[in-house]
Amino acid sequence: MSFTSIVRMSPKDVVWGIFAVLVGATVIYVGDRLTGISLEVFYGVQTFNPMWIITLFFVPFVAGVVVSLIFGLGGKILAYFSPIIVRVYEYNAIHDVRFDLPDGVTLLPVGFWILVVILAVEAAAIGGVIGEIVNKKVYGRSAKSKLHKRYQKKQHDSSNNV
Repeated sequence: MSFTSIVRMSPKDVVWGIFAVLVGATVIYVGDRLTGISLEVFYGVQTFNPMWIITLFFVPFVAGVVVSLIFGLGGKILAYFSPIIVRVYEYNAIHDVRFDLPDGVTLLPVGFWILVVILAVEAAAIGGVIGEIVNKKVYGRSAKSKLHKRYQKKQHDSSNNV
């Protein structure tokens, strides 16, 4: 997406983009609640269980797919924002009540939390690419037959040379 394509975005595209990001954030928020895992807290080695992995990788992946399916082409870029919104909200919410956490449970230090955010964002980005593949029905280069005549290579009949 170049600068000129950003300038040419209509208000409708902006609204759809904001809507897609918010739906993706909702998917992540609901996924966190369904798994019952908070990625921002640490309570020892038992923190890292299969549900924690699902919450860290699969839930943002699904949100990235949803964002791309809603927005269409360019959704893979917007897929980055949903996990950032939810993770910042959750970290701030737990930071405000960090003194009420049970014994042995701590809030992740910011450095470790940033690593968790990066992993969640990358999982959402992969989901965004998958969502674009589903939207386009193909990913990569277009078929040569769909190119303009000027850009199609001329077919030489090699059977005449024999």
